[in-house]
Amino acid sequence: MDVEAIQDQLKTRDATKIFFTDLNGRLMSLPVNPDHIHRIIRDGIGFDGSSIAGMARVDSSDRQLFPDPETLRMLTFEDESLGCFIGRIYNERGVRAAADPRAVLEKVVDRAESDYGFRFLLGPEHEFFLLTGEEFGDKGHSDQAGYFVATPHDKGEMVRNRIINILAESGIEFEKAHHEVTPSQHEINLVPATPLDAADRTVIFNHVTHQVAREFGYYATFMPKPFDHYNRSAFHIHLSMTDREGTNLFYDADQDHHLSTTARHFIGGILKYGRETSLIMASTLNSYKAYVLEREAPVIRGWGLRNRSSMVRVPYSTSPQATRIELRNPDPSGNPYLQMATLIATGLRGIEEKLDCGKPDRGSTYDRKQTRRVWDRRLLPKSLFEALVEAERSKLLPEILGDRIYENYMALKMAEWEEHRTHVTPREHKRYLGN
Repeated sequence: MDVEAIQDQLKTRDATKIFFTDLNGRLMSLPVNPDHIHRIIRDGIGFDGSSIAGMARVDSSDRQLFPDPETLRMLTFEDESLGCFIGRIYNERGVRAAADPRAVLEKVVDRAESDYGFRFLLGPEHEFFLLTGEEFGDKGHSDQAGYFVATPHDKGEMVRNRIINILAESGIEFEKAHHEVTPSQHEINLVPATPLDAADRTVIFNHVTHQVAREFGYYATFMPKPFDHYNRSAFHIHLSMTDREGTNLFYDADQDHHLSTTARHFIGGILKYGRETSLIMASTLNSYKAYVLEREAPVIRGWGLRNRSSMVRVPYSTSPQATRIELRNPDPSGNPYLQMATLIATGLRGIEEKLDCGKPDRGSTYDRKQTRRVWDRRLLPKSLFEALVEAERSKLLPEILGDRIYENYMALKMAEWEEHRTHVTPREHKRYLGN
């Protein structure tokens, strides 16, 4: 887009911001003066990288943030109109920062295109809770509705519609929206997009959701598992792969289930490396409290046809072009750039190693009778500690993330685990003080 046209659009806005994420996936924003947008697009604008989780050391902290002109969106809220960009992070002009999560996804997508001619469409499912306050507990529920329940029991329909309308005005189209299984839980799915656009839209979606919830007097959270005995919020990712001519490479009319050998290898890679990449897909202590039976979170590394208990699902499709896979272990607490990059990279590794995904899961994987073990490689990790051990042993994860992000990310997550390990909780007081 022409810079003059960008500046004219920004003049109609109350504020201009550049968005990016830290390694944890948390949204960062830098408000800038739109009168200087020519210079900012050309030269970037400086910030302290050492104050951003996983970005830089204090003795080498200067970073430059460059807005990507192609990502400009116009968002109109009740009390503010906003022009926003997604940013690229550089050490200095012309030198991309090794700790920029967006660069990881760019690199993986570029390699898939240049080495294999592969292109991807991704469709994440955005799930979140609307609560009446920042405190979590049964009193914080905004409703007691369930899956597909209609108004007036569904208190969030007006919120979802407002989110959808703001996104539509900015050029982001939704596919479907509904109340989810758990009270106060909601889902909005956007139309499929290229990986980079899908990750950028996730950043925008999260910001819009928080802002709109506040307009209605609610508090939106993407915490995976805020309540015991209920389903989590997931971040399921639908993915299809084509060649440069647009032919779906996951479809083969002559193969079982019309699933190509390429698709089986791709799934095989995801499954083989599922444990050592779990720290990216389920990145917080809270994430692993969701991996319990009968709560629609995958427990076993496996794949299935239409099977929602499987880690990788092949949904029903009405045409060859719609053939896709769905990854069901990610949750929305992670970094979407790293999650999507890891999904694609493990699938590519499966193709390179010609890994077969085996037979599909039959029936609910939750019904399998298995001997309980403390450490069980048949399963996804059951705790952040287990995921850390697998990631520390991994040779592939540093290749995907790059050494700098891998080291910084591991340090962040090890600190999170250590803080939990040494923190005394009210539950421990209740259980052990009387001993």
